[in-house]
Amino acid sequence: MTDIPYSNALIIGTGPGISASLARTLRTAGLSVVIAARNVEKLKTLAQETGAMAIPVDATEARQVERLFAETEARIGAPEIVVYNASGRLRGPIAELDPTEVERAVAVSAMGAFYAVHQAARRMVPAGKGAILLTGATAGVKGFALSAPFAMGKFALRGLAQSAARELMPKGIHVAHIVIDGGVRREADPSDGTLDPDAIARTYVDLLRQHRSTWSWELEIRPWVERF
Repeated sequence: MTDIPYSNALIIGTGPGISASLARTLRTAGLSVVIAARNVEKLKTLAQETGAMAIPVDATEARQVERLFAETEARIGAPEIVVYNASGRLRGPIAELDPTEVERAVAVSAMGAFYAVHQAARRMVPAGKGAILLTGATAGVKGFALSAPFAMGKFALRGLAQSAARELMPKGIHVAHIVIDGGVRREADPSDGTLDPDAIARTYVDLLRQHRSTWSWELEIRPWVERF
């Protein structure tokens, strides 16, 4: 038994860090999980380890996202938790950036998130229940030099989260934006100068457990070492 008030989850933009830890945590809690990414070959080990179902998707294509939700619904039921972790990272001097690559990066961070929220809302609003978690970054709060495309996408993601929270939370859908303010560790870090992905996953689950009267719409996660 679990105290998470949902039965299944769809994680879009699954990779080896936060998404993988979250998939493991939710599967351990007994939830059915679908993990999605452009390249599902890289998800084979995680799928075998956890029993999660892997489905390919290019989040920048609205029709692919629509198909992803339809296939998810056919396999595990309409997703009650939707997590959007995909990001378009592109760095470089503004004068030297390729506009086509910038458009792609912003589409991954922002438009893909909209497509996911759109499809989630279509299913969750009639049910009067659901949770949508959107993974943001410090770049969605303040822009940095040489990182304009990432900031553009993450600022848009934060705006989407704010609007969706105001619209959907009164309808029973918990919308939360998580600001990841720090590097996610790939190996042990005794200094705690980076963020433990398993600890991040537990924080996401804590959001899912919140009582409706105290739902958080935004949460900021940062390593404590030399950050304050």
